[in-house]
Amino acid sequence: MTLAAYMARVGWIDVTLRRRSAMRLYRVSDRLHHARAVAVPGDQIAAAVSAWLAELGAHSTLVDDLAQAARAGNWPEAHAVGEQLSVDVSLAA
Repeated sequence: MTLAAYMARVGWIDVTLRRRSAMRLYRVSDRLHHARAVAVPGDQIAAAVSAWLAELGAHSTLVDDLAQAARAGNWPEAHAVGEQLSVDVSLAA
């Protein structure tokens, strides 16, 4: 294999891995309404939880902390923040 072919292959693999991580879905469940859960990309976690809070007349900046922790894979922090917001977040199957 030539160096150019190898570099092209590695670049393709890198692009493929980035696409897979961009398509990662998270399951967000509302603890107050047990039947309500959504599967969303990481950049939509905060929006989903904010919408649920708005229905209750509430707002919290913790939704951004929740989303950031989940996207970073910091599950202890994500679960601790989720506890305060009455939501669960996990990787969707």
